[in-house]
Amino acid sequence: MTTVREIRLKSRPSGLPTHDNFELASVELPAPGPGEVQVKNLWMTVDPYMRGRMNDVKSYAPPFQLGKVMDGGAVGQVTASNDPSLKPGDLVQSGFGWREGFNAPAGAVQKLNPGALPPQAFLGAAGMPGLTAYAGLLKIAALKDGDVVFVSGAAGAVGAMVCQIAKAKGHTVIGSAGGAEKVAWLKSVGVDRVIDYKAESDLNAALAAAAPDGIDVYFDNVGGAHLEAALNNARMFARFAICGMISIYNATRPEPGPSNLAQLIGRNIRMEGFIVSHHFSMMPQYIADLTKWVAEGKISWKETVFEGIETAPDAFIGLFKGENLGKMLVKLG
Repeated sequence: MTTVREIRLKSRPSGLPTHDNFELASVELPAPGPGEVQVKNLWMTVDPYMRGRMNDVKSYAPPFQLGKVMDGGAVGQVTASNDPSLKPGDLVQSGFGWREGFNAPAGAVQKLNPGALPPQAFLGAAGMPGLTAYAGLLKIAALKDGDVVFVSGAAGAVGAMVCQIAKAKGHTVIGSAGGAEKVAWLKSVGVDRVIDYKAESDLNAALAAAAPDGIDVYFDNVGGAHLEAALNNARMFARFAICGMISIYNATRPEPGPSNLAQLIGRNIRMEGFIVSHHFSMMPQYIADLTKWVAEGKISWKETVFEGIETAPDAFIGLFKGENLGKMLVKLG
């Protein structure tokens, strides 16, 4: 038997989650059964969408269950195998995060061949966040030559990739992020103009100054005032890819929508929400493009790393306080 620790949902939060909503528990893993593997997790991801799963409501992802281990993306190493398709030492990707290890059918994990990329990149730039950026920008927003692109949450896991993909394709990019460190990093990777929204009293005016001729594409990770500013500064026939609205994820009452939605009409704006799971068919092309861009020095990424399973709640809560530069990860192994 192997003892591992896991994070369970103890109670459903109201507003911003606290440590009281989580509990750390230990479980015993027996040897893997027929067709199963045992995996030691090396890395796990925390992502903003998980906040919605802490509520007992129907959504595109099922809610976490009280008293049960949470789940999410993870990269681990097979330590024991009872299936010929995997052997000890193999790296695998799974949805069994928030735990130090697990037993699962071999078919429930994906063998990982990271090549020149670090394994944890497949939880970020080379994984779901990267594909979200790629699909949202190229398919949903239908990026075309000459577009001026505005990205909110530009220093986060998704936003940073949107900015760099757009730059790799030769576009003018305006990013919004909070704090001098994030602003400096975005400028260092080529973002043309960066708005420090924490230092601005009027986001609409700040965007107007950064994009005096308006924007063609808005990639929304934040919602709220950022969406209002984007609507006010959109050119005719602009396209908005609505990926997330982290500004309202911890709201305890319904939040009013933008007061200027009528801009959609006069400016012929197309606004479309999307979920990355509907676009997984684009992953092979994305990885091919990403590999080329990395080799050309056009794309890099940052990671904010917490150490140990017991820090996973801190990492998750930190997402909503803006404590991450790039992808927020928890190192387990």
